[in-house]
Amino acid sequence: MTEKKELVYTKPKLKLGYGWGHCPGCHHPIVEKLVCEVLEEMDLARRAIGVAGVGCSFGFFASINIDGANCAHGAAPAVATGIKHALYGKPLVFTIQGDGDCAAIGGGYVLNAASRAEKITIIMVNNANYGTTGGQLAPTTIMGQVTSTTPHGRNTGQGYPIHLPELLVGMQGVAFTARAAPFTPAGYRRAKSYLKTAFQRQLDEAGLTFVELLSACPPNWHMTPLEAIQWMEDSMLPEYPEGIFKDSGGEK
Repeated sequence: MTEKKELVYTKPKLKLGYGWGHCPGCHHPIVEKLVCEVLEEMDLARRAIGVAGVGCSFGFFASINIDGANCAHGAAPAVATGIKHALYGKPLVFTIQGDGDCAAIGGGYVLNAASRAEKITIIMVNNANYGTTGGQLAPTTIMGQVTSTTPHGRNTGQGYPIHLPELLVGMQGVAFTARAAPFTPAGYRRAKSYLKTAFQRQLDEAGLTFVELLSACPPNWHMTPLEAIQWMEDSMLPEYPEGIFKDSGGEK
């Protein structure tokens, strides 16, 4: 007798049947799936245009069936701004960037886009190091964290971690800013809710929206994927708590 099975879950339709080869335990594929699900549930796939920065996110749009572009290191907010202004029909424009790309070389682009209240969404995937180039100290590396350029752990001589969602709260052009850690079911649901709100505020033309998503980087952390998740629980979440830091609603 053949057992009858009901399909209750499958991959998003926008997610193509191949990836571009992330390291085992990396959460970038989770972010890809998250973005696909949100675009499908909001029926925004045909209006969406993404811009990927240099780093682990560079191949993001090779495995997602939407329009996308790559750009120079750090410049994703500027390219996204140009796309938003150049095209009619109010497209949904978002960036996907690593923490080094977004908070270091791209920090000026982020702040200036925020000051102009550009109607774009910036998604920053924070793995607390430069994941693609050897695990060096990044703006988001936490105190005491060992990296290839801080072998004894980050100390005050190398400065302090930057918290972009909180930093952007004080900027009038920012409509929504939040952080989530989508490596647990609850964190994934929070991330999806935050991303939906960020996209909706953009469509409402309320201002710039920003979502930070925490991610593991097991190879550069010299941990197994399970050890990396535990380290995120013990060390990253206390430094980078989840939550909404600003939501102006639909106000312009």
